[in-house]
Amino acid sequence: MIFAGILAGGVGSRMNIADMPKQFLDLGGRPIVIHTLEKFLLNERIDEIYVGVHPSWLTHMESLVEKYIRIKRECVHIVEGGTDRNSTIMNIVDAIEAKHGSSEEHYIITHDSVRPFLTSRIINDNIDAVLKYKACDTVIPATDTIVVSEDGESISKIPVRDKMYQGQTPQSFQITLLRRLYEELNEAERGILTDACKIAVVRDHPVYLVQGEPSNMKLTTISDYNVAQAMVGGNFID
Repeated sequence: MIFAGILAGGVGSRMNIADMPKQFLDLGGRPIVIHTLEKFLLNERIDEIYVGVHPSWLTHMESLVEKYIRIKRECVHIVEGGTDRNSTIMNIVDAIEAKHGSSEEHYIITHDSVRPFLTSRIINDNIDAVLKYKACDTVIPATDTIVVSEDGESISKIPVRDKMYQGQTPQSFQITLLRRLYEELNEAERGILTDACKIAVVRDHPVYLVQGEPSNMKLTTISDYNVAQAMVGGNFID
């Protein structure tokens, strides 16, 4: 089976434009997270969708699903999120295995709730890649020169741009592999994780690259939000 895991566990809003997490902000008449959820609902290869949400916002997320989702609602499951993105993913994995058991034929496509412009091509490429390679990450080539600074004041090195990529999501895994790699990590290794793919990288497991899209942007700042509103014909924030 192929599962989607939407990560909506954040509680902060760096946009500072509403008293709620940014995944619940309006985007062209519907919450951002609903736009994201619908992308997976429209993909016939996805069997079930799990949304990891902070405990304080579980009821709110459930009400949004009830209000906006008209198709395949029974395939959507709301799960309590963890203290960080990877623990939220593992909570989703726990919920999947509690319902369906552990199987090497189970795969999860994890995605940020605040990347609402995900395309069907990216989802399908992730599914194809994870079925073949067991772990994959969505990336786009870096267009700007990347500068590394060890002290935040001066340049330490400038890597060759042709080898640099910007990470996006989805990040997709064979579930049994992801659980095994995560459980092998010690606390220090878990403390340096920045995303799910680093779980595999720390354990020297290969991660295949899937081509993303510049439009598959993460809505983090007010500028991002205004760009997204322009894309859907919504209202801007000053």
